Amino acid sequence: MTPQSLTIVMPVYNEAATLRVALERLLAVDLPIEREIVIVDDGSTDGCMALIEDLVAADDGIRAFRQEPNQGKGAALQRGFAEATGDLLTILDADLEYDPADFIAMLHPVLHEEARVVYGTRSFGSNAAYSFWYVMGNKLVAFWASLLYNAWLSDVETCLKLAPTELWRDIEFKASGFGIEAEVTGGLLRRGERIYEVPISYKARSREEGKKITWLDGVDALWILLRIRLLGR
Repeated sequence: MTPQSLTIVMPVYNEAATLRVALERLLAVDLPIEREIVIVDDGSTDGCMALIEDLVAADDGIRAFRQEPNQGKGAALQRGFAEATGDLLTILDADLEYDPADFIAMLHPVLHEEARVVYGTRSFGSNAAYSFWYVMGNKLVAFWASLLYNAWLSDVETCLKLAPTELWRDIEFKASGFGIEAEVTGGLLRRGERIYEVPISYKARSREEGKKITWLDGVDALWILLRIRLLGR
């Protein structure tokens, strides 16, 4: 059956500088199927959710939830997965690094029954990369996943991943932080899913602008991918 609806989960933690613009950009995208936006505020302390109260109130397709205290991106996403009602599910961070218009291209292979799982792959041009080592670390994680699961992936850590909602819920998550990105990929590949990659635009923000991921998260991703390959969880 062709999917009829898409849930977009937005995990939020202290994004007052970008949240409203990110949500406005998402609302401006004309998706080919019905959309639902599930926003999960992970214990923000900067009042960012107050900045979008009018947008949430004006759109029945937006639902907002709050977790206390801050529990990490993984925990916020798992709450979003549980609350989702769409046939398909994807993620959009609120930091403006990703363009929600790319969801249109990602939906195309799914709606035309060419794929079940689609990743938005970043090219990391000189104007888009956070740093040399960030890009190299990302490529190492992608190579490691490809080697372990006999696949070929360009970008494991991309935020833009799209799959049936039931498939997201079927994965056994343990990570409460950024490790959830590796858990998703490991869980999908362990289940024999083939991941269809679509090029997307990307603009990395700096530490000063609020980038939170570190090299330790990359090391954690390598271990998580190995653990799932060997133990299945």
